[in-house]
Formats: sequence, C-alpha cells, structure tokens
Amino acid sequence: MKKILVISFLLVTSAIYAQTAEADKLLGTWTVEDGSARVKIEKIGTKYFGKTVWLKEPNDEFGKPKVDVNNPDPNLRNVPRIGLRIMKDFEYEGKGVFKNGNIYDPKKGKTYCGKITMKDDDHLDLRGSICGFGILGRTSSWTRYNE
Repeated sequence: MKKILVISFLLVTSAIYAQTAEADKLLGTWTVEDGSARVKIEKIGTKYFGKTVWLKEPNDEFGKPKVDVNNPDPNLRNVPRIGLRIMKDFEYEGKGVFKNGNIYDPKKGKTYCGKITMKDDDHLDLRGSICGFGILGRTSSWTRYNE
C-alpha cells in the first residue's frame, strides 16, 4: 500500500512540475507587434504579470520620460510608462493558454480582459477584449526579445 501511495504522489508531483515548466516558458521579455515597446513577463506566486521595460520613444515632445497621461485615475497620471504594469493576474490553463488576466492599454487608458496563447517558445498571441464580450477585441502577436 505504501508503494502505491508513493508512486501516486510521484506521478502527481511530476505532472504539476511539468505543467509549471511549460507555463514558465512565458517568462521573459517580449517585443509588441509594432515594435514600439518591450514587456517583461514575470511570475508572482502562481500568476503572471507584465510590465513595460523599454519604449522605442521613451520621451514626450518636451524630452521628458513618458508618463501614464491617459490613466482614468488622475492620481496615477504621473506614473512613468517604463516600469508600468500593464498585464495582471494571468493564470495558466494548460496547452499554452493563459486566461483570467487583465491588460491595460496606456495609449487609451483602458483595461481589457486578456488571453495569451503561446504559439511556440518565441511567439505569442495576446488577445484583449471588452470584459464579457470576447468577440469585441483584438489580437496582437508578440515576439520574444533575446538580448
């Protein structure tokens, strides 16, 4: 009986480890579709988050670092765009799909429901849609940035 319990435990833990290793392929820095920004995706606990780490045009027309001027919260409009967390709370669903997260678009000051689909180790599709209306949205293809 002990052998069966040990074998069962090993099978379960190895399956969890394999799923975690597969999910963690999302970690790293990604270039957005139009090349205007790079986003670093990190893991906090069991969820995945992304923050802007590079902008093609990091400064505004006055030569000052860009800030989150379109944020709906006036108290957050002076937060620098570089370092801004734009992806929150993504959970791995399996088979390269991450759901239940939110995507913030600093160009519009809007937050959308998100879904990430890993195409392979170096390509992903990020879909942002109006929460509750998955059909109303758009998909952006990102490429892994290798320094």
